Amino acid sequence: MKLTKKSHACVRLEKDGRTLVLDPGGFSEQDAAVGANAILVTHEHPDHFDEGRLRAALEADPAAEIWTLKSVAEQLTAAFPGRVHTVGHGDTFTAAGFDVQVHGELHAVIHPDIPRITNVGYLIDGGRVFHPGDALTVPDQPVETLMLPVMAPWNKIAEVIDYVREVKPQRAYDIHDALLTDLARPIYDRQIGALGGSEHLRLAPGDSADV
Repeated sequence: MKLTKKSHACVRLEKDGRTLVLDPGGFSEQDAAVGANAILVTHEHPDHFDEGRLRAALEADPAAEIWTLKSVAEQLTAAFPGRVHTVGHGDTFTAAGFDVQVHGELHAVIHPDIPRITNVGYLIDGGRVFHPGDALTVPDQPVETLMLPVMAPWNKIAEVIDYVREVKPQRAYDIHDALLTDLARPIYDRQIGALGGSEHLRLAPGDSADV
C-alpha cells in the first residue's frame, strides 16, 4: 500500500490501482480529493471536511463514493444520491477495495464550554493504517501505521506521546500539522520519537511511503 501525505490531516492510500482519500479538508490542497475512487471523512470541521473539494471529486468521477458520519453526509446526500454512505462506530465496509472498520464516536474536548461533535476514525485493511480524525481513539486491535494528530487546539504533546504508547503502532506518521511551525518540528520529533516507544516519522506534503 502506498501512503501519500497531503497537507494537514489529508492522506491518500493507493493499492491495486485504486485510491482512497481521507479528510481532504480546507487546509489541504485544492485537488486533494480529485482522482479518488473513495473518500472517507472523519467529522465536519472545515480542516477535515470541505464541501467544494468533495463535490469536485464526485463530479469528476461518477463512480466515486464517500463514507462519513451523519453530520457530513446530510450535506451531500441530496446532490449525490446513492453515493454518500453514513457510518458510525462498529461499522465495517469495503471502499475502493480497502476494508474499513469505524472506531470512535466523539471529537476530543477542545474546551468544556464547547459542545463536542461526533468524530469517527477509520482502520484500514485490518490495521495496516489507522486515521483517528480529531480524537485519540484506541482501536481494539493492533495498528501497524498510526496517522498521528500531532498538533491541534485540543491536544498537548504529553497526550500525543501517551497516545502513541497506548496504541503501540509499528510506526507513527504525523498528520494534523498545518499549524505546527518549522521551528517547533524538531522539538516534537525529538520528544515523540524518544518517549512514544514507536518509530516516529514525518512526510512533507506530497511525499509517499510504502506501508
